[in-house]
Amino acid sequence: MFSQALTVRADSIARHFETVFLFTKNDIRTTLIPVTIFALSAAPKYNPTHAWNAPLWIWFHLLQFNIANQIQDPEEDRKNKPSRPIPAGRISVDSAADMRWVMVPVCLLLSLWYGTQAVLASTVFAALTIWYNELRGDKMGLSKNVLTAILYGCLEVGGTVAGSPDSCVDMAGALAAAISSTIYATTLHAQDFKDEEGDRLTGRRTLPTMFPKAARFSMMFGLPLWAYALSHIWKTDALSTTAFVLYSAFVGTRFVMYKTVGDDKQSCKFYSLWHSLGHLLPGYWRFFYGV
Repeated sequence: MFSQALTVRADSIARHFETVFLFTKNDIRTTLIPVTIFALSAAPKYNPTHAWNAPLWIWFHLLQFNIANQIQDPEEDRKNKPSRPIPAGRISVDSAADMRWVMVPVCLLLSLWYGTQAVLASTVFAALTIWYNELRGDKMGLSKNVLTAILYGCLEVGGTVAGSPDSCVDMAGALAAAISSTIYATTLHAQDFKDEEGDRLTGRRTLPTMFPKAARFSMMFGLPLWAYALSHIWKTDALSTTAFVLYSAFVGTRFVMYKTVGDDKQSCKFYSLWHSLGHLLPGYWRFFYGV
């Protein structure tokens, strides 16, 4: 009797954990992994015993944002993303809304452990999450790109602080975050091509829906140019620079040549890898130049 009750209790707890995880599942590849790579590369010092703090801080803030985002239009998710926790019936909108506001102080308290810079990043992140979701800042293509890029930068700064033994971001780390946010603002529509049809139906304005041809060609030209600029800034060797630029040209050209939903999903995966490779370069600079 007791063992049966314990099993039921354990299953219930496991289901709750799975529900929480599902809020962030789709962003593991596109956000958690690339930002963690950035945080560990941009940190002034690296300590493997301290590194786990970076993905922990990033994931908690990603959860805060995703819950806030997914309670805004659950009907749309029922049509386009039925595996998410709310449309799947794992949690109600009201319960998710309660979680959404609980996550704000939880993230701030977590950030207190890592110091002032982490608290500042968490505060700005929480404010912009409200702007993006509750105030509908995501409804305009350019506004969405800028807001998302700054939110991404907050994750990078906070993750870098959390993952650094000294709990700080130096000038090189701040420069890396600023460059990364700028790149993200000008290329993140790579993730919108696969949703272009659904965005048109719901009236969401993204660069692919507003400027479909220009948005695709911007990837073909923009990715190699950014790859070359990053290689120059972080002083990579000629072989690494050539390989990075060629891979960028391959990814960018895919967006122009292959345009089905399946093609765009695959291109988005290549783009995520491209972004992660770019995040390694500050670490390359620190390693080879001893800074």
